[in-house]
Amino acid sequence: MADDAYRRGYDLIDWSKPLPKIHKPRIAPARGAFPCPMLASDMLDEPLYSGADGKLYTSKAALRASYLPSGNPDGIRYDEVGNETIPLTPPETDTSGIDASIQKAISRLNA
Repeated sequence: MADDAYRRGYDLIDWSKPLPKIHKPRIAPARGAFPCPMLASDMLDEPLYSGADGKLYTSKAALRASYLPSGNPDGIRYDEVGNETIPLTPPETDTSGIDASIQKAISRLNA
């Protein structure tokens, strides 16, 4: 019975008065120190090669337009996939050739 009264918003001691409203302070949303909107530029820092038509582009919109059938000489739609970088593996070297070259250079130096 008392829990019902509390849920309805009445004080448990004096049933004639409703409970006081609790005013929570409004927390401002997190904002950056620089007060301006973030802008995403269409320009690329360095020209990017398009594999669809073989040209260099400095505009993202123009590059993506070259992926469409109307924008490349093949008339094929190409898909832009991912932005991951492929890790480069160092080439395997033949150490026997290096050792022989070093020995040859040392013998020339001593002669």
